[in-house]
Amino acid sequence: MQAGPPVFSLILLSLFLFSCDVTGINNARGEFVESGIASWYGSDYHGGPTASGEPYDMDKLTAAHKTLPLQSIVRVVNLNNGRAVNVRINDRGPFVQGRVIDLSRKAAWEIGIVNSGLTEVELYLIR
Repeated sequence: MQAGPPVFSLILLSLFLFSCDVTGINNARGEFVESGIASWYGSDYHGGPTASGEPYDMDKLTAAHKTLPLQSIVRVVNLNNGRAVNVRINDRGPFVQGRVIDLSRKAAWEIGIVNSGLTEVELYLIR
């Protein structure tokens, strides 16, 4: 039995959807913003307010940045291991000198810094 065009289209759509992350853009590099040290914040802030007005959820792919517009999508690349994650900016910070972004726990997990707490990153604005 041969799959007709509708079945083929559904298969392609499924493959696309399963390959997408928070932005729907997996491999987009975006426009370079800056490099520096990333950190993460977790349970002490979970459920508290963010600058965007939504509660902080450490299990979502979000981050805090000092100046990027809220709701921006940023690709964070860990320069120590090459892992990357796309996050949505929904908060302001970090408020520690020398740090450029504070990641949610989930985003930190994705790039492999939950245990170390800090890493050197590059930030790329996706949208």
